[in-house]
Amino acid sequence: MKHVNGQLLLIGVIAGLTAALLVLGANAQPSFSSILYAASALPVLIVGLGWGNVAAIAAVATAAIIGAIVVSPLFAVAMAVFTLLPAGWLSHLANLARPASEIGGPDDLMAWYPLSDILLHLCALVSVAVIFLGVMIGYGPELTGQMIDVLIASVADRDPTLAADPASIEQIKGMMLLLLPIVQGGMWVLMLFAAYYIAMRVVSASGRALRPREDLPSSLRMNRNATYVFLAGIVACFVGGVPALIGATICGTFGAGFLLAGFGALHLRTRGKDWRLPVLVLAYVSAPMVLPAFIILVLGLADTRRTVALTPARKAETDNSRS
Repeated sequence: MKHVNGQLLLIGVIAGLTAALLVLGANAQPSFSSILYAASALPVLIVGLGWGNVAAIAAVATAAIIGAIVVSPLFAVAMAVFTLLPAGWLSHLANLARPASEIGGPDDLMAWYPLSDILLHLCALVSVAVIFLGVMIGYGPELTGQMIDVLIASVADRDPTLAADPASIEQIKGMMLLLLPIVQGGMWVLMLFAAYYIAMRVVSASGRALRPREDLPSSLRMNRNATYVFLAGIVACFVGGVPALIGATICGTFGAGFLLAGFGALHLRTRGKDWRLPVLVLAYVSAPMVLPAFIILVLGLADTRRTVALTPARKAETDNSRS
């Protein structure tokens, strides 16, 4: 059993305090709320990737306790489900390693948990979080209908010529009912993965990283099993009712995972090409549009794999001893 020292706990408490302040700042600044909420995962990821599970657990517990005291226990639960627990779990998975010989590799190397599986876990965790949020706020046709009615009434007050007919309003309500969980789930996967990437760069630059830095263009892919989950989500969208809402959430989260994988495949396929820079710039600039994003998503669907990072066993064991 590893010895738990006060320094690890102190580092975790400081990280948890930072995460809680970022979440509270998101409540105070609605215009930057999404960015600040996603940034609150950074302290937990940094201490988890650099100092191990004990520091990450301390950070999650500290942030949750502060949220419960300052706001409410329900707020602390929501904060934990959305950012703290996913961040702690991702850092835990990233630090998992075993001898490469156990998976048919060389005896003198260590194999690290595949990035494709980490991304799969992220999509699943965000799916659960978005569904949990939907249950908390009572998300459904009534809530979205009220939102659309208020929005349309506001537009009509400003310009009566833009008033929509009842049939169009009902179509908008039906579309938004599924579109909101798709967008919410997809954006949250992208933001949390960006936080993971930034945290990995920070701990690698500081020399504290337990996991070696990987070549993302070759390792950033989705697990093959994620394809079946994504297809099941698409089918559920046509069922209607609660299954459709769950399916829309899965489409958004796992679709974002395949979108990230598509960008990884695009980076790999353009490596060494003279036209690499303009193609990548065009891809990133046009990604917010539906058709370019769909093409990149298809690239991710077409290239699913589990790439395992390998490092010398002695170095891996030395690094892990710091946790």
